Amino acid sequence: MIPEEKAAAVARALAETFGVTECEDIQRITKGNNTSRVFRVVVHGTPYLLKTILRTDDATRHYACMRTAADAGLAPAVRYTNVEDRVSITDFVETVPLPVGDALVRIPDVLRRLHALPPFPEIPNWLNTSCLFLLNQDPALDSFLEKFRAAGLLPTPEMDEMFARHAEIAAVYPHHEPDMVSSHNDLFKPDNILFDGQRVWLVDWEAAFLNDRYADLAVLANLIVTNDQEECVYLGEYFGRPPDEYQTARFYVMQQLAHVFYTMAFLFLGAAGKPVDLSERAPSLRDFHRRMWSGEIELTDSATKVLYGRAHFEQLLRNAAQPRFDEAIRTVAARQPRA
Repeated sequence: MIPEEKAAAVARALAETFGVTECEDIQRITKGNNTSRVFRVVVHGTPYLLKTILRTDDATRHYACMRTAADAGLAPAVRYTNVEDRVSITDFVETVPLPVGDALVRIPDVLRRLHALPPFPEIPNWLNTSCLFLLNQDPALDSFLEKFRAAGLLPTPEMDEMFARHAEIAAVYPHHEPDMVSSHNDLFKPDNILFDGQRVWLVDWEAAFLNDRYADLAVLANLIVTNDQEECVYLGEYFGRPPDEYQTARFYVMQQLAHVFYTMAFLFLGAAGKPVDLSERAPSLRDFHRRMWSGEIELTDSATKVLYGRAHFEQLLRNAAQPRFDEAIRTVAARQPRA
């Protein structure tokens, strides 16, 4: 069950952590990133999570952020990490469903504590795997946008509409150092949010780095917030008071950037370079996220990825047609320094 190339590293991890070379029970966890192998292992009668990374990139930042979060009680306790072997062992969280109503209160509190941690490492712009990648001013973004347009995944009118919305956002969205905080950056996946019946834990810290606070905040809101009243509760819990006009506008603009980002990312991943068929109506993003949250849907096959990208695109179009979009753009733009 353990990949052959990782067998010696896993035996070494078990020996250094628990004084054994084999576990009493092992079960593979199939959800999550397919570039890793994750297992529930039992040692001395206690379950733990064993993760082996199959990629060859440096795990130093990943493990450092995970340990910082664990020390703050935001991630399961870390028992072992080895950067060279790319193996880690953490406590195992026995989960129960987290009702969305509770999540609206619990998750903003977790984000507030995460964003208050000592700064995570920064990364080069081209390595940014969050929606903030779309605000970079560098050749990596130019190349990505050119490839997306050249792929012809969307008809020209729809492609032009999405690029126009992206340009509007990129023209006004700020880079404020006080808002660059320790961030998870991979919270569109419900699998990375665990609830044990008493507290929320965040897992899978591979994408963690210093980033704009509104990225985590907006991506999670797109997942669990469904109306204006819930948005008020969610933002109020995060900021510790009702948000002001600028905070609300900046949050809303970031939500739209996230829609652009996940449209592009999942159409790229799922469409395999072929034009997307828009003849059938896409599912609503709200319903799609509800089913993701309940575990009914996983983003594993190409067809589901395309539907998810389309759901984000349709939501972007609906939001861009509302007065709030233009109002939020104007409010954010008004705070920016004039040339």
